[in-house]
Amino acid sequence: MKISKPYITATLLTAVSLLTACTATKAESHHPLVNSPMKETAMNAQDAFFKDFDANEMRKYFREDYIQHNPHVPTGLAPALGFLPVLKEAGVTYQTHRLLEDGDFIIMHNTYDNAQAFGAKQVVTFDVWRMQDGQVAEHWDAISPVIQNTASGRSQFDGPTLVTDTDKTEQNKQLVSDFMQDVLFGKAPEKITQYISAEQYDQHNPMVKDGLDGLNEALTYLASQNNMFEYHKVHRVLGEGNFVLTQSEGRWNGKPQAFYDLFRVKEGKIVEHWDIIQEIPEEMAHENGMF
Repeated sequence: MKISKPYITATLLTAVSLLTACTATKAESHHPLVNSPMKETAMNAQDAFFKDFDANEMRKYFREDYIQHNPHVPTGLAPALGFLPVLKEAGVTYQTHRLLEDGDFIIMHNTYDNAQAFGAKQVVTFDVWRMQDGQVAEHWDAISPVIQNTASGRSQFDGPTLVTDTDKTEQNKQLVSDFMQDVLFGKAPEKITQYISAEQYDQHNPMVKDGLDGLNEALTYLASQNNMFEYHKVHRVLGEGNFVLTQSEGRWNGKPQAFYDLFRVKEGKIVEHWDIIQEIPEEMAHENGMF
């Protein structure tokens, strides 16, 4: 049977189209939150570190002079590479629940399993990376054990993950900045309903119930115990679209603390909150501080 040239061409085009579709589907399923080249690079770096435990790949995605702010890990790439055998032997796995990009910064909301090296079998983290020339140049994080039974019934990481309203990024960052100053710094706490929705406030702090009533109940209890948290300084306000993360320091339980707060904003009001509070140790593995 003689096969025509148009038939061969059509068959090849079909095969290429199918191959392209399969490749695209694979890439999309691998990093479903990725929608930019910098996010793709960040997730490749995350995979190299916590999935493949691959030193060569890490050298590709992390700078040699990688600056570390995790208080327990020395600065530089070499100490991170030295950590790989421990992670691999433990069988560490991770899941990224939220992935944000703001200028040179990548923000990840992650959970890790088999994470005893981080302090518990399962932990939740906020990881902030500063990117430079296609590599991770600097890292900040906050880590907390995952608590199964929470006051609201929500986990420390579930909820919406989709970035929307990207045209309102700066507006939403300003809203959260003003909320921090007026409410959390106590300049005008009576304005709380100007910032937090009275109709919806989904709470992921494991000790606090949903809604403004749940927040007020928690604050009243802390005040009665003379143990109110104090915010002293906001170091960064980072965000993309409807999500805004703040990195702050202050005091709670009589000790210095790092406060990481992630807010979801909808129609000009805060409608959801996730956070991690981590004690700042007196001694660190480097001189970079936690911020």
